[in-house]
Amino acid sequence: MNYIIDKSDVSKRLDVYLSEQLKDITRSYIKTLIDDTKVLVNGKTVKSGYKLKNGDSIDIEIVEKEADNIVAEDIPLNIIYEDEDIIIVNKEKGMVVHPANGNYTGTMVNSLMNSHKDKLSSINGIIRPGIVHRIDKYTSGILVVAKNDNAHKKLSDQFKVHSIKRKYIALVKGIIKEDYITIDEPIGRSIRDRKKMAVTEKNSRNAITHISVLRRFYSSNVTLVEAELETGRTHQIRVHMAYKHHPLIGDEVYGKKDPKFKVEGQMLHAKYLGFIHPTTNEFVEFDSDLPTYFETILQTLENKEKAANN
Repeated sequence: MNYIIDKSDVSKRLDVYLSEQLKDITRSYIKTLIDDTKVLVNGKTVKSGYKLKNGDSIDIEIVEKEADNIVAEDIPLNIIYEDEDIIIVNKEKGMVVHPANGNYTGTMVNSLMNSHKDKLSSINGIIRPGIVHRIDKYTSGILVVAKNDNAHKKLSDQFKVHSIKRKYIALVKGIIKEDYITIDEPIGRSIRDRKKMAVTEKNSRNAITHISVLRRFYSSNVTLVEAELETGRTHQIRVHMAYKHHPLIGDEVYGKKDPKFKVEGQMLHAKYLGFIHPTTNEFVEFDSDLPTYFETILQTLENKEKAANN
């Protein structure tokens, strides 16, 4: 995580500035990070009371407190493919990928620890064994899990250079007039709400999403789209669509609750994943059907559209 200091924050204490930026982290923990050299200013360690200067570059490594042991739980997982190196999971809506923030049960990792203990990569530590990437709790769809460190590294390298192909299906508010849109806007932590991401020029990274319209439901004022990620920033599709004034249906973080759709969380499904297999070096691809609730809503919208046109 990186921050660049501008004139408005000059002369602030380092610990004060970080507590303003990282509102979900305690002041005492920020001091611990500084003391443990997890915070660098212009590449060097400094004290908590360091007075910021214009243009200072702050790099901070947030270290999660790891649980001593992740409990293996007998939770069903929809595994659609597996070999000696990878597992392809079609994650259900509502399941968290890995333990975090004191929530160490009921996740995909808890399930994997039950079915694949000692058969997962160790690169991401004991709370994220095998986890190469993740999708949000209320996003359903395809994830790849690494069964060994070699596979994990090769997959991670593909994510870093954005060569992995990822396509999502989303239902968004409003009618998108264009058939195709490329959203090329940087995403970073929101300066108004540190728990949210936003399109911003400050402390951000480039983010590119390609949107294709699949179906317009005029009578319901919603649009079904395919979103292909060229980059993979946190909440990228949700943030980009909200920025374009087409927030995802069900997304109460970046949009507003719509009483017409009785869904919990955003209507977003990771439908397609394609990448170079870490051992065979061949391009492999995986596809998953929309979850039943998503299909049911689309059928309702289709019926309403037909009725409106008769």
